Amino acid sequence: MFLTKSLIGGILNVVSNIDPSKFKPSAPPPPPRPQNYAEAHESDEEKQFRRVFQQLAGDDMEVSPKELMDILNKVISRHGSLKTDGFSIESCRSMVAVMDSDSTGKLGFHEFKYLWNNIKRWQSVYLSHDMDRSGTISSGELPRAFNAAGFPLNDQLFKLIIRRYSDENGDMDFDNFIGCLVRLDAMCRAFKTLDSDNSGTIDLDIKEWLQLTMYS
Repeated sequence: MFLTKSLIGGILNVVSNIDPSKFKPSAPPPPPRPQNYAEAHESDEEKQFRRVFQQLAGDDMEVSPKELMDILNKVISRHGSLKTDGFSIESCRSMVAVMDSDSTGKLGFHEFKYLWNNIKRWQSVYLSHDMDRSGTISSGELPRAFNAAGFPLNDQLFKLIIRRYSDENGDMDFDNFIGCLVRLDAMCRAFKTLDSDNSGTIDLDIKEWLQLTMYS
């Protein structure tokens, strides 16, 4: 019990002086609509993306963590400027979990499109802040990169993220950068949804806390 209190207390001390209003998570994905209605009101670009999605997702029209891993690793293999060990199945499970708004364990069309657009945007951030063209973002480059992605971090939270997502030299490769931002973005969106009065604080019971943290 003492260890648990110390751990939680330490994390709360790290994040206690953060102003949530400065974080700019993505707008939530649109609510799912009946497929016939959605297809009838899509732009040409969306229709083209849906055709690609149908090829990627297969007959069930949803992307599983394994399918997401295969898609992402196939795409990044074509980009020599992105240093990465490849997206692991565990990181893809985490990404699916935080994007899975209907709790199917897979990504539907709108969930996948939302994730894909975010990854493309964050890829541009990654490349523009890899100043030495090493293929990774160094610890000195990371604060500006996260700030450009919409997440200004204080020193304590920055160090916490470095310990979790960077290598022993403080460098972060592409798959860890994306995995971190997907989770950070989703958690900030969840916080803003729960913070209905914009007070910067939320109240959770143990069930809500576990639901929020365990499936992510």
